[in-house]
Amino acid sequence: MIDWIVGIVVLLALIAGGIPIAFSMTLVAFVGIIVKIGLAPAMALLGQVFYDNGMSYTLSVMPLFVLMGNFVLKAGLADDMYAAANAWLRHYRGGLAMATVVACGGFSSVCGSSLATAATMARVSMPSMRRYGYSDSLATGSIAAGGTLGILIPPSIVLVLYGVITQQDIGKLFLAGILPGLVGVLGYLIAVRLSLIISPEHQREIEALPFMERVRATKGVIGVLGLFACVMGGIYLGIFTATEAAGIGAFGAFLLAALRRRLTWATLYEILVETARMTAMLFLVLFGALLFSNFVNLAGMPNDLRDWITALGAHPTAVIIVILLIYLVLGAVLESISMMLLTVPVFFPVVIGLGIDPIWFGIFVVVAIEISLITPPVGLNVFVLKSIVPEVPTGTIFKGVVPFIAVDIVRIALLIAVPSMALLIPSTM
Repeated sequence: MIDWIVGIVVLLALIAGGIPIAFSMTLVAFVGIIVKIGLAPAMALLGQVFYDNGMSYTLSVMPLFVLMGNFVLKAGLADDMYAAANAWLRHYRGGLAMATVVACGGFSSVCGSSLATAATMARVSMPSMRRYGYSDSLATGSIAAGGTLGILIPPSIVLVLYGVITQQDIGKLFLAGILPGLVGVLGYLIAVRLSLIISPEHQREIEALPFMERVRATKGVIGVLGLFACVMGGIYLGIFTATEAAGIGAFGAFLLAALRRRLTWATLYEILVETARMTAMLFLVLFGALLFSNFVNLAGMPNDLRDWITALGAHPTAVIIVILLIYLVLGAVLESISMMLLTVPVFFPVVIGLGIDPIWFGIFVVVAIEISLITPPVGLNVFVLKSIVPEVPTGTIFKGVVPFIAVDIVRIALLIAVPSMALLIPSTM
């Protein structure tokens, strides 16, 4: 037992010392494997993990979805998402904040990144909310919380990583994220109204747009909706795999950007370079996590934890709640991908030993990470937003996300109590 405990302590110390998590996990795992089985087998295992996974066809889904998200960002579709949601919701009380949440949900469905969604939507929606008298707490709270939808609503890079680490069907994970993602959007709309009940605001009234103007505003998002329907519908109907869907999605996003005249040779070069840079970073972190997973397995951690839980007589629900609390703590110092890759190799063997469905657990982990991204004292989405609107105090943003955190806690309680929320759609494939 002492081997994997020392390994985890050293790993956390290296991360706290500013060493990138990819190098920290690789170094700790490599040294730990040398201690367990010797230098020559450790070198062979290191080469095998990096080479075999680098040549994996399944992993090609990752750069393709990253490429898709970059095309979507450059096409300026965030503006269209917000314009469409704004056209239908603006005249309701808190309508602009609601429109922000809906636009975040729609944008994240083709972007896949929480931090990118929050940063992009802050630039798009913050000026209009200020113009109509929305408080900074409600405006920033709706953006920070809405941005967390980016790692759940498919296609999601975090779900891809979970599928690779645990060898689960990525298509099923995507489908499992749809219903909890929609529940998240609905819950955040309720949170906006709760915010207005708790802290009444004097917002300027906005008149409703004529019906035909709303329809015209919606035309700008038809391409995105069609792209999402094609990618997810194809996976659901079994027409193509998640990897093939990623290729189709990337090509579709390229066409959207080209048709909107947003692509130049310079822009295309920038997109490709950014995709390569992001993919290289993701691969390094992923390979480090896979090597670390090999180390903790060799050190006997899954069996030790399982024996410990059995000795305590812990119920699976109690274990899940403890895992949730651990994610809330880790959210203070790590971003979503680091949290996923650091913890899943540790938790996954334990929850599978308890009979918990691996697809459901993937969605649970992502929702738990979502909550941690906006909880004080160091919710990363909050600090991304702070960098966009530096004049707003951090305390004001945290005040704004409180109702959203409350709704998220209800959502994860529902997910635990009603597992079919995540498993219903995949079960019908």
